[in-house]
Amino acid sequence: MRRGHWLLLLTLLLTGGWLWLRPGGGTDFTNLPPAARGEWIAFGDSLTAGYGANGEADYPTQLGRHFQRKILNLGNSGDTTTDGLARLEEAAQLQPRVVLLCLGGNDTLRRLPPDETFANLGRMIDRFHQAGSFVVLLGVRSTGLTDSNAKRFVQLAKAKRVLLVPNILDGILFTPSLMSDQIHPNDKGYAKIAERLGEVLSPLLPQL
Repeated sequence: MRRGHWLLLLTLLLTGGWLWLRPGGGTDFTNLPPAARGEWIAFGDSLTAGYGANGEADYPTQLGRHFQRKILNLGNSGDTTTDGLARLEEAAQLQPRVVLLCLGGNDTLRRLPPDETFANLGRMIDRFHQAGSFVVLLGVRSTGLTDSNAKRFVQLAKAKRVLLVPNILDGILFTPSLMSDQIHPNDKGYAKIAERLGEVLSPLLPQL
């Protein structure tokens, strides 16, 4: 085999490996395409509800406008992952085609055990998968100098074969022009979240 062919083969192998190992578990996602036929939902806490935004500037609404489809906002300010479990069944019975799952931030703020947080997230993912949904997991940074949640989100995404968007407030948190307070984005910050999700989901949109 010619040297050029070897280089091409090596490039393809390395690229394929990167696609599989990148956060989110590669392209072999559970329920892609989804079997469920309900509306898209965003299931989470205040970051989903749009705390700090004006009017309909929450990220689900902005993302829905971008994709020209309705995304039902099931965000509830203050929710921990345990609170999410308490209303999980009602959400799953909607048979959502796509679930944007963003919980765990309040667990971190309240210093709840990480093992409990990620076990709860895993149970939510399993239930939505049972409903036939495609799940998008939105990572939430832990407090402190280093992000102790990052590795756990990657591990969970790979184990459950879901699409992970790591550290959803990356580039937004600590940027005053994008924040309404120390924790929550403003309209422009939520627009950044919607833009980021749009970029990640656009290649998969024909299957969703």
